[in-house]
Amino acid sequence: MATNITITKRLRADSAVHHDGGIATTHRPAARKLPGWLWFVALWCFGVGSAMLLGFAFKLLMNATLFAVK
Repeated sequence: MATNITITKRLRADSAVHHDGGIATTHRPAARKLPGWLWFVALWCFGVGSAMLLGFAFKLLMNATLFAVK
């Protein structure tokens, strides 16, 4: 006794099946990838800006609390 087993492949949500059984995928624009040096510059600027902001906040809090006592 022979058993016929059919294995079906699940299609992605962005795929469509033609009436002849072929698969046509919809075209999406390619994802833009930033170069490594630009990531470095962006993260460096973010780090410097965060450090300066933290220093400024610390200065304001020190002036508001410690030096306000006379």
